[in-house]
Amino acid sequence: MSDATQFAIGAADGILVEQLCGMSNRHGLIAGATGTGKTVTLQILAESFSRLGVPVFTADIKGDLSGLGSPGASHPKIDERLLKIPLETFLQRPYPVVFWDIFGEHGHPIRSTISELGPLLLSNLLGLNDTQSGILYSCFKIADDQGLLLLDLKDLRAMLTWIGDNANELRTEYGNISSVSIGTIQRQLLVLEEQGAEHLLGEPAVKLADLMQIDFSGNGVISVFDATKLTARAPKVYCAFLLWLLSELFEELPEIGDPDKPRLVFFFDEAHLLFDHAPKILIDKIEQVVRLIRSKGVGIFFITQSPLDIPEGILGQLGLKIQHALRAFTPKDMKVIKSAAQSFPPNPSFDTEKVITDLGIGEALVSVLDEKGRPRPVQRTLIRPPESRIGPLGELDRRDRIERSPLKGRYDTVVDRESAYEKLRDRAEVKQARQEKADTRKPKEKPESAVVGRRQSTGEAFIKSAARAIGSQVGRQIIRGIMGSIFGGRQ
Repeated sequence: MSDATQFAIGAADGILVEQLCGMSNRHGLIAGATGTGKTVTLQILAESFSRLGVPVFTADIKGDLSGLGSPGASHPKIDERLLKIPLETFLQRPYPVVFWDIFGEHGHPIRSTISELGPLLLSNLLGLNDTQSGILYSCFKIADDQGLLLLDLKDLRAMLTWIGDNANELRTEYGNISSVSIGTIQRQLLVLEEQGAEHLLGEPAVKLADLMQIDFSGNGVISVFDATKLTARAPKVYCAFLLWLLSELFEELPEIGDPDKPRLVFFFDEAHLLFDHAPKILIDKIEQVVRLIRSKGVGIFFITQSPLDIPEGILGQLGLKIQHALRAFTPKDMKVIKSAAQSFPPNPSFDTEKVITDLGIGEALVSVLDEKGRPRPVQRTLIRPPESRIGPLGELDRRDRIERSPLKGRYDTVVDRESAYEKLRDRAEVKQARQEKADTRKPKEKPESAVVGRRQSTGEAFIKSAARAIGSQVGRQIIRGIMGSIFGGRQ
């Protein structure tokens, strides 16, 4: 582990462009068109923080960042680049990595719970309107008041069903509960399940300590979150999970002011997905977290194509700015380039707006903060090459590292403890049993055929509601659980 106070990003005219460690919790931006070198820049920053003993969490959109776990190889272009960058040391080597994957295919399973995700993120994830969001907030409040844990999708479904069945009794305390809104939320939950959210929601939930490790050599461990499948299949789930993780860091970590180096650095790739169509209440919350989390020692770096993808209130808080090339093909492109150039403190030796379109692969405009937090003039910078492998690990190499991980087995087995679903099922069974007992005591005034149209009991309504989800795997599990318990069978 290095005790350096700064690290090199690259060089401008043979002079190192360096980032102060103490300014790294002031956040940052890596922007540029596809294929201009953003991923490699992310890689060299992750390596630099790791050498400083700072744990890193990074999303891996294309699978390329898995190469952090393997040493780099000699290449004429790397040798040529190193001749232009006066680095004191350059050692091709692997970095300590832990692989994570919601689906458990390319890393350890990583999960949150419904309760931890909360109604704000869940409403955005489900695409709910204000009325439907209000119902969801009521659902969480009622669950808290009833002492019911919401851990996974079947808990939330069961809770919504129970609220719908008891809407009249709940209306006085919690307001009007629309069956139409409940039905819409239930349908959106089915869509969410088809996108793979059932893999995200449940226990054991990831522990923050497992994302903030230092290895035996004093290097920060780099947590690589494989999002190749998730961003293609369910980009909203990807964003919701990373936002939850940021909010957990903000809530759980104590204040430490301005440390000499960050406690954790968090890279948010494809950041435009986070802000596309997000409601103002959510953007305001993100802006608040970005502003306040720096005092917890956490640095957030957004990676996207254009600085305009980032809301102005957040963009203004980002200290380190690295802008790779942008191309101008339309008037809109020209506007983006002009805005990007204006976001940098000017350098009198060149025209920033013109240079943005002239940058080659592995070049970038870089502006860092000085020791007083003031932006330094932008520099046209050759980005240093990474010490680890450029490109993805082979599947066998990745699997070998997962097998040797200190976290092996900790998150592999899903835990399904007693929560809202099980407690509501038990309530339905008790009510059903009482109803049946009461029915046996009543004199039979009508033939059995005459009571076919009687009102459903709560237990029957619960079963039929679960049956509506029979097309899904979770739906089938719900039915097996209820039928097995009521009729004496086993799941």
